[in-house]
Amino acid sequence: MNPKQLSSALAQFTGTEHYYRIHPKVALTDGAKFLADEAGAYWLMDAIGSHLCLLKSEEYFASCTLNVSDHSAKFLMDDGNGGILAQQDIPYTDFPLPSIKLYGVWADSYWVIMLPSEY
Repeated sequence: MNPKQLSSALAQFTGTEHYYRIHPKVALTDGAKFLADEAGAYWLMDAIGSHLCLLKSEEYFASCTLNVSDHSAKFLMDDGNGGILAQQDIPYTDFPLPSIKLYGVWADSYWVIMLPSEY
């Protein structure tokens, strides 16, 4: 799937029917799982999940952005209001899109990683 096809397919997700556990405290929505499957990006879901699990209990929402340039990337997690919660340099990636934004939302006992259109 080329980047244009992937972007178009991701735009079709508006909610989820299933949650897929990738860790006892982290689950993916249908759209996030589709992204992980199609883009080979379970590494990204693991990175997001590892940062989410370190957040303090008062954080219930995180905006997670990956920006790719020349096969490397910068990952940034913020609180949705510009407050930086985590950041990480990714020295190499073959992620097919120039950028992607995902949300992490606390669901009472675990984090859910989702596409913005699924929020």
